Amino acid sequence: MAKILVTGGAGYIGSHTCVELLNSGHEVVVLDNLSNSSEESLTRVKALTSKYLDFVEGDILDQQILDQIFAAHAVDAVIHFAGLKAVGESQQIPLAYFDNNIAGTISLAKAMERAGVFRLVFSSSATVYDEANISPLNEGMPTGMPSNNYGYTKLIAEQLLQKLAAADARWSIALLRYFNPVGAHKSGCMGEDPQGIPNNLMPYVTQVAVGRREKLAIFGNDYDTPDGTGVRDYIHVVDLANAHLCALNNRLKNSGCRAWNIGTGKGSSVLEVVKTFEQVNGIPVSYAFSPRREGDVATSFADNARAVAELGWQPKYSLEDMLADSWNWQKRNPNGYRK
Repeated sequence: MAKILVTGGAGYIGSHTCVELLNSGHEVVVLDNLSNSSEESLTRVKALTSKYLDFVEGDILDQQILDQIFAAHAVDAVIHFAGLKAVGESQQIPLAYFDNNIAGTISLAKAMERAGVFRLVFSSSATVYDEANISPLNEGMPTGMPSNNYGYTKLIAEQLLQKLAAADARWSIALLRYFNPVGAHKSGCMGEDPQGIPNNLMPYVTQVAVGRREKLAIFGNDYDTPDGTGVRDYIHVVDLANAHLCALNNRLKNSGCRAWNIGTGKGSSVLEVVKTFEQVNGIPVSYAFSPRREGDVATSFADNARAVAELGWQPKYSLEDMLADSWNWQKRNPNGYRK
């Protein structure tokens, strides 16, 4: 088994991945600056797994902290989640996104190179695909110029990692292109806990259902889709976490840089998600339609055949599972990780 450094490991996807890593027998070191996460998530990781993990509070832009971690721990590979991820915010404070997501990735790669660690699983996004591509999206399709700065930072980070692996055969890098992560750990102890107003659909739905917010804004009801609302590929966060485990195992045996889509291969509309949430959980969700958001496409879902074939990964959870688990987390933790 390997020792894995997980940057951004206290966040939503990072913490769920730590559970799967520990349950698989790996050792885990987490680096997180807690800017959009809570150390409480790691307390719950340890409680759920009955395993220990090392936590370092710090930033991927801090070379000294990175060097200290690599000096103190015999790290075999890195899973890199740390970064800013709000599409709207990325338009308002682009330099912060360029610094965290692009310079941060370079900073991490430099520290890895100094330490002689060359295996990396990178948290990317389906936003890197050209918006002219027709779903289902596959990895052979061209990437484009994303209309928002968040997607742009993921594209640039992907490109620099591809060039790094092409220039230096020691590197083995996985680029995992996420679609729309939702859901929570079955226990209800861990889930998505955004700071402030949620940017993603599911935490907004659950916060309306639990009474924290008055109503859900659905952006756009005039798309060329079955019900006029946007269609997305929602993937359970535990399925996504397991994809990182599969990608890690693949990279421990292979070299070069390879991209994989991580989605279910099925699209669901926003209205379908809301209606299914109400049916599964027996809770009404108030909503109102708002104008389309700039940069949103009508339909986006994955062709996941490459991940299934090459990583031996298979998504297991249905939309109903995702919505039941999201609500289970929210009702047990109405204020998230805050008491």
